[in-house]
Amino acid sequence: MTLDIEQIRADTPGCINRIHFHNSGSSLMPKAVYDATVDHLQLELNIGGYEAAAQSAERIDQFYSATARMLGCAQSEVAYMENATAAFNSVFYGFARKLGVGDRILTANAEYASNFIAYLHVASITGCEIDVIPNDANGQIDCEALETMIDERVKLISITHVPTNCGLVNPAAAVGEVASRHGIPYLLDACQSAGQMPLDVATLKVDAMTVTGRKYLRGPRGTGFLYIRESAMDHFPPASLDLHGARWVELDRFEMSAGASRHENFENNVAGQIGLGVAIDYALALGLDNIYQRIQYLADRLRQRLGFIDGITLADQGIEKCGIVAFAHRQIEPAVFRARLGAMGINVGTSNARSTLLDMRSRGIESVVRCAVHYFNTEEEIDRLMESIKSVISNK
Repeated sequence: MTLDIEQIRADTPGCINRIHFHNSGSSLMPKAVYDATVDHLQLELNIGGYEAAAQSAERIDQFYSATARMLGCAQSEVAYMENATAAFNSVFYGFARKLGVGDRILTANAEYASNFIAYLHVASITGCEIDVIPNDANGQIDCEALETMIDERVKLISITHVPTNCGLVNPAAAVGEVASRHGIPYLLDACQSAGQMPLDVATLKVDAMTVTGRKYLRGPRGTGFLYIRESAMDHFPPASLDLHGARWVELDRFEMSAGASRHENFENNVAGQIGLGVAIDYALALGLDNIYQRIQYLADRLRQRLGFIDGITLADQGIEKCGIVAFAHRQIEPAVFRARLGAMGINVGTSNARSTLLDMRSRGIESVVRCAVHYFNTEEEIDRLMESIKSVISNK
């Protein structure tokens, strides 16, 4: 299948007035996602929230069926969450109750700050230890080194698939192979990978995975989901429960809901859930293999073009790279690029050391410009970005 870029851009009103390379922060919604979200809000306005949810039951269920098709899992293994941090905290802090002094969590050098803060928090309470898996010569997780780190004290392997600060794609499936072989629970942060590449949970061998809706899936902000393998439900109990995640069956007893829904709350953003389901269906209709091939093509083109600009250093690592293209200039701060490019109608992001402290401190990087391409971007937009970057440099 060849992507119809002209039609896709027509489906994306945000393409009209801006050039958007900030897809790893928050991408542009397709019109269908916006319409589905706003239509439900309008229904809530007209008939009431509970009544609107009852009337939209099939559209709510569409989120579960779409997500299950994307991941190759059962609908019961999916929970709708208000964001990826809520998803991560629910599984991680629930799991952490089992940890004690000397137990070990293995994680990645390019781990995201929110996750690492959670590890540090739990370590301060339980006395568990956090050990970082070394990188190989290409800057990605060294799975041979990971193998040597395994002992009976390792209780969890928790990594970020694609870090927030560069185009690295960690070898998540190879890590899953190690975790599976040793019977160690495996938690994957797929916030930056979901929507830009295929994610088959059987191939990845993940036990739990957290995802946001606003990035490459092109869903509404304030949405996300959690995947938990059926056989791993008891490994990852919810950090907290309400009357949706559990039933109060006796005065002194409750029963947790079946499947991943035990991690959900009764109150949630129903309009966002419907919109996220439409966004996932939109991606599936295009084909995630097709999407990733297009993103790879555009990202490679962007890296090649940046490599010819004097003073620019690319910050991307790994054998496999994705749609996030990060760079720094020897004289101009990333925040300056972001502001000046924004004034020219081009959206880019920045990432600073606080987001991935281990990785960026080890490389002596304080911040980078983050240009994240998506399939709706064009070669002409990349050309425009290059000319604008050169303009910023020449007018420094």
